[in-house]
Amino acid sequence: MSDYPEREAAVLFKGNPATLLGSEVVVGDTAPDFRVVDNGLQPVTLATAAGKIQLIAVVPSLDTPVCDTMTRQFNQDVANLPDSVVVYTISVDLPFAQKRWCGNAGIDKVQTLS
Repeated sequence: MSDYPEREAAVLFKGNPATLLGSEVVVGDTAPDFRVVDNGLQPVTLATAAGKIQLIAVVPSLDTPVCDTMTRQFNQDVANLPDSVVVYTISVDLPFAQKRWCGNAGIDKVQTLS
């Protein structure tokens, strides 16, 4: 039994209803703390950029077509944001793979985290 609320048929996966676990995230909600690592294997938490606006995208893998396209577009869209905004994309890719992908894709505004 899960400690998380179930949201039956919250999304469709390949045309079939899928159940999601956990409460729905709503714009303005306070993000829960997290611990991930950057491309240099340094820890990053929500407190790392305390006092800044943090835009966080979570994707399965940067090596998938949709996530690749989304992250490239996100990088362009945030190019002119002030230094008071940090932009993270979190994926399950290893930091070394993220670093390679960022170099190949020219990603310089979004910080990838694993």
